[in-house]
Amino acid sequence: MPSLPSFSKAAAPPPPLPPKPTWDPRPVSSIRPFPWLRPTIRIRLTLLYGGMFLMAGIVLLTIIYMLAADALHDGSTLPLKILGGKFQSTSDQCDLPTKTSGPLLQAAVDQCLQAQRALALNDLLNRSLLALLGLTVVAFAFGYAMAGRVLAPLGRITRTAQRVAGSDLHRRIELGGPDDELKELADTFDEMLDRLDRAFESQRRFVSNASHELRTPLAINRTLLEVQLADPDASPELAQLGKTLLATNERSEQLVEGLLLLARSENKVVDKKPVDLAEVAAQAVDQTREEAHGKGVELRGVRQQAFVQGNGVLLERIALNLVQNAVRYNVPEDGWVEVTTEPQTGCAVLVVANTGPVVPAYEVENLFEPFRRLRTERTGSDKGVGLGLSIVRSVVRAHDGTITAAPREGGGLVMRVVLPL
Repeated sequence: MPSLPSFSKAAAPPPPLPPKPTWDPRPVSSIRPFPWLRPTIRIRLTLLYGGMFLMAGIVLLTIIYMLAADALHDGSTLPLKILGGKFQSTSDQCDLPTKTSGPLLQAAVDQCLQAQRALALNDLLNRSLLALLGLTVVAFAFGYAMAGRVLAPLGRITRTAQRVAGSDLHRRIELGGPDDELKELADTFDEMLDRLDRAFESQRRFVSNASHELRTPLAINRTLLEVQLADPDASPELAQLGKTLLATNERSEQLVEGLLLLARSENKVVDKKPVDLAEVAAQAVDQTREEAHGKGVELRGVRQQAFVQGNGVLLERIALNLVQNAVRYNVPEDGWVEVTTEPQTGCAVLVVANTGPVVPAYEVENLFEPFRRLRTERTGSDKGVGLGLSIVRSVVRAHDGTITAAPREGGGLVMRVVLPL
């Protein structure tokens, strides 16, 4: 049986896709049906200065109109009056021939009228200049006041930025008023500060948590090593290995403590108390005296009483780190470290100078970077963990102070810490 031909039905075209909705990143509540009615700074300034120009023009036109009317009145007044067929002069500027008439009198009257008009125009010009000068002064004063009012939000933004530059990331502008370009700039700045604050807080929290988590195993290791070293039956090789491991563990503990202190010192010091900078420096010198004596380094300097507002423990860390660095990075023989404090106008100064190797000026700033030393990229000696000056700079900034380092002639450094009272 022959097969019947099959007729395939033509495939129907796919239905058209719905148009993709346009997306606006702004929330629906902020999208206005008439965006050209937004009170932008450009429109406000246009209306403000246009209105000022219109008002100044109206005032100036009114003054000129009144002065011109007065000048026309004075310039068109006849310089004489007729009394019973006789003429009497009424002008102080003209001397009319009242005894005569005809062409001579007419010529004298015309000449007198011209003199009166010239005098009236001259008076009009002088008064107009005075009015223009007064109106200019008023316009400048009004414009200055209006410009200050318009630029007040910029001043608020600038002051907030200056506070933020002082490591106070919790400040916000929170600008009110119309939804114009300045408010948009302030809101964008606030959003950026929020993100920066969250990022720095997350970083500090991470370092703090990591340091705390590392403390426990390091403390356990130290305890086990000390117990092993206290065993009288331990072999000399085992005792030497225990001492080496204990020194390594101690170095790791110092690194963890330094990281924790560095993370904390990035914050502002809120709980401030009066601290004598001379006493802090003296304690740092006493704690370093034995190490300095072992290296043959002389400790000297005059420390005057100078009180500052701050945290005593952190300020002691500043002096201790500076003095320890000055002792450890010194010359092998006849070295010295000079620690001085002195009060100055509005601040107190701590200066730590020492002998030591010659430091190029271009390498001074690198000394404040974490894990950096002179002519080395990473720490690799037993002089410290490479966080001393980094901690010092962070603590000084937390106290709103400044620290500067300068190479000393002949070798060594001069560290100068300035703290506000």
